[in-house]
Amino acid sequence: MSRRVKRPLRPAGDRPKGARPYRGSSAERPPAHRPGGKPAARFAASPPRASKPVVAEPAKVAPEPPPLPTKVQTVVVTADESNMRVDRFLEARFPGLSFSHIQRIVRKGELRVNGKRADSKDRLEEGQSVRIPPLKLDAPKGSGTLSEAATKTLHALKEMTLFEDADVMVLNKPAGLAVQGGSGITRNVDLMLEVMRDAKGQKPRLVHRLDRETSGCLLIAKTRFAATALTGSFRHRSARKIYWALVAGVPKPKQGRISTYLAKEESEDDSIMRVAKHGDEGASHAVTYYAVVETSAQKLAWVSLKPVTGRTHQLRAHMAHIDHAIVGDPKYFNKENWDLPGGLQNRLHLLARRLVIPHPRGGVIDVSAPLPPHMLQSWNLLGLEHDRFDPIENAPEE
Repeated sequence: MSRRVKRPLRPAGDRPKGARPYRGSSAERPPAHRPGGKPAARFAASPPRASKPVVAEPAKVAPEPPPLPTKVQTVVVTADESNMRVDRFLEARFPGLSFSHIQRIVRKGELRVNGKRADSKDRLEEGQSVRIPPLKLDAPKGSGTLSEAATKTLHALKEMTLFEDADVMVLNKPAGLAVQGGSGITRNVDLMLEVMRDAKGQKPRLVHRLDRETSGCLLIAKTRFAATALTGSFRHRSARKIYWALVAGVPKPKQGRISTYLAKEESEDDSIMRVAKHGDEGASHAVTYYAVVETSAQKLAWVSLKPVTGRTHQLRAHMAHIDHAIVGDPKYFNKENWDLPGGLQNRLHLLARRLVIPHPRGGVIDVSAPLPPHMLQSWNLLGLEHDRFDPIENAPEE
């Protein structure tokens, strides 16, 4: 269903601070879609609308995943699972588990990696042994009408929905709404999904995550089958994501590739991702393609970003690394004596604009999210045309 193309030519030397230009070619352009033809492997040139997946064949009955273990078991991390976080490893192996259950067994030390306690954010390596305690699904809630609060929550989820069918939902997560719980967080998407539990007690599951202040496309699996398939698509990088951001200054070259290693740096009050060296403890390779779509004088640029890898804060750390931090970023905006232009809100200007991913039952899900209110205000004030062609769509996929 996909087509491999030649990677574009690149100059022999890296550009400063990890940015390298790429040159597009006709080989990178997507073929015109023909009725009855295969879906294009590249992104289409025109801005897409939220659409239902094109089902290539009648839906098949998917086999149920293996039952949850009722006693302690030890499993070995496979090559496909290497570098996965502990919590995502459990979600992939046992899609029915709730986030709170996963956090609980990890926090209590019931899950062990090579005999040692692990944190939910620790990354696994191929060949490691993982001790898994007995697991159980959350008990289904009693039947009956939803409470007033639950009804409001359900309505809020429906208002956010960009796409939905029996297996999948794509939400337009607003900026400021956390995806999962944490210290000081009382409202989050994972908790909101509790109101969508089915008769068997199963609730929709998060497939990936967005930072709290990042808005846009958030993928949700409504069934175990979909959770397994979609998680696999992210793991094997068959999902395509495009982000939009407003950054300080104008990146040169205007199209490029950022390739670094990133590692978490902890402090008493906070943690950030820093650029690290290969071999540093906890360092993971991260690759991002960027393209300048439009500029406002030489002070600001609208950039389109295409992450190849999915590291924590990857886009934010990468843009700061090439000295073009994202406007309103409280963690990574590091430009001294830089004043926010009048009328722009000091909020993170980062949107998960577009998501293209194989549908678990055939065809492709291709959904776009609109600019959130604070970014739309900035676009209007700066005279940026938000319906322009997005040049990042021709970026390589590896």
